[in-house]
Amino acid sequence: MHIPLRVDLNADLGEGCSWDQELLKRVTSASICCGAHAGTPEGICATLRAAWQEKVQVGAHPGYPDRDHFGRREQAINRQTAHDLVITQVNTLKGWARPLGVEIRFLKPHGALYNQAQVDAEIAAGVVGAAHALNLPILGMPGSCVAVEARKQDVPFIAEGFADRRYTPEGRLVPRTQPGAVLEDPQQIASQVEHLLTRGIDTLCIHGDSPDAVHLATVVRAAAKHLNARIVAFLDGTKTNP
Repeated sequence: MHIPLRVDLNADLGEGCSWDQELLKRVTSASICCGAHAGTPEGICATLRAAWQEKVQVGAHPGYPDRDHFGRREQAINRQTAHDLVITQVNTLKGWARPLGVEIRFLKPHGALYNQAQVDAEIAAGVVGAAHALNLPILGMPGSCVAVEARKQDVPFIAEGFADRRYTPEGRLVPRTQPGAVLEDPQQIASQVEHLLTRGIDTLCIHGDSPDAVHLATVVRAAAKHLNARIVAFLDGTKTNP
């Protein structure tokens, strides 16, 4: 069994949850909300500042401006709309981050925008085109439309896996609306981590809006360490596990 020498742990933060600070002590990357699907400017800036203090690399987490559904309801958009949505939100986040001395270093779409981009070539082209224009690497699932489009547009691609989500035989995430879509048993999560690392995953996601996020991050870290994987930020290794 081949386990990579290193793996990143990322969490989606800045969405208004009270445990962001605790998660930042356990992860190496933070995908920070841009204020559209959730969050407030004050809360997002506090998370940006905390990420800088914890030496956690920061990325942008743009999503549909649909707060009633937390950006998790699919929308009918085209390539240009996807591109413009991402550019606008990332530039907003950069505007908050710049005075704090925080650099936005990668892009990870949120919720329905993320999921649609994995399977819809037109949306993927728009999202990846935005990453290209912003000169940012993009996170996505291996074998997805995002991965294919990233190769076409010469955008660095970071392969992401989900330790607490069940996958379909085709390698897609089981919809949250289906029973058993979210894994809760620590042994199942540990097995999932092992499976994902053998597939060459670069980063493992911790959903920051879950009340169990801190516990999940602890379980995932322990599972990765048990497999002798070094936990380190995927871009430059500014924060490593003790």
